[in-house]
Amino acid sequence: MVATNVKSETMALMDKRSALEAEMNAIIDRLCQPGGPGLSGNLVDSEGFPRSDIDIPVVRAERRRLSELRNDHKVTTEKIDQNIQILHSSRLASRSSPPKESGNPEGSNNQNSPVVSDVPSASSHNVVLRDSSSDMDVDVMASIPFAMVDEIADASPAAEDGLQLGDQIVKFGNVEAGENLLQRLASEAQTNQGCAIPVVIMRQGAPINLTVTPRTWLGRGLLGCHFRIL
Repeated sequence: MVATNVKSETMALMDKRSALEAEMNAIIDRLCQPGGPGLSGNLVDSEGFPRSDIDIPVVRAERRRLSELRNDHKVTTEKIDQNIQILHSSRLASRSSPPKESGNPEGSNNQNSPVVSDVPSASSHNVVLRDSSSDMDVDVMASIPFAMVDEIADASPAAEDGLQLGDQIVKFGNVEAGENLLQRLASEAQTNQGCAIPVVIMRQGAPINLTVTPRTWLGRGLLGCHFRIL
């Protein structure tokens, strides 16, 4: 029952995170539209006067809201991760527990006794999203992004291969969360220069599979984009 409650909470948190991502992407699109101030661009002109081509109070409010959403997104993602660990522990504990007595009279045919299955029923303490608890674990874990594309240059390898501003990285080659993510992302790109890297992203709450090929171009780096760790 505990695992069932955790599963329900986790799914609700994932819905909340999707809503946060949608609002974040909308703000990023508005701030980064052509002629816009971007996520951190100057709000004054070259002479130090407030820019007349943008609504500065609105830009400040949107940047402040984006910062709040990012904090909420981080807290929500951390809670989802905690719940996944609980679900894993529950599944492992259930699988390691000894099978219960069948209740058959002594000397009866054991072939008719219940068999413990690796696939739990809907009433068991394991949580089933589709056909098995392992499917649920993979689906939930696979949807957790660890980085976001917060800058991307026009005509860059990343842009030409399909990445967009606001895309959230779930998997980049062999990188799937953990420590030293920026260094590992850079190393993955350098190691695979000229080779297609499989990438899994979340875009507006939906998973998308891409391949990105790090390569030299007229701009900086091998990808022409910047990742922000979530």
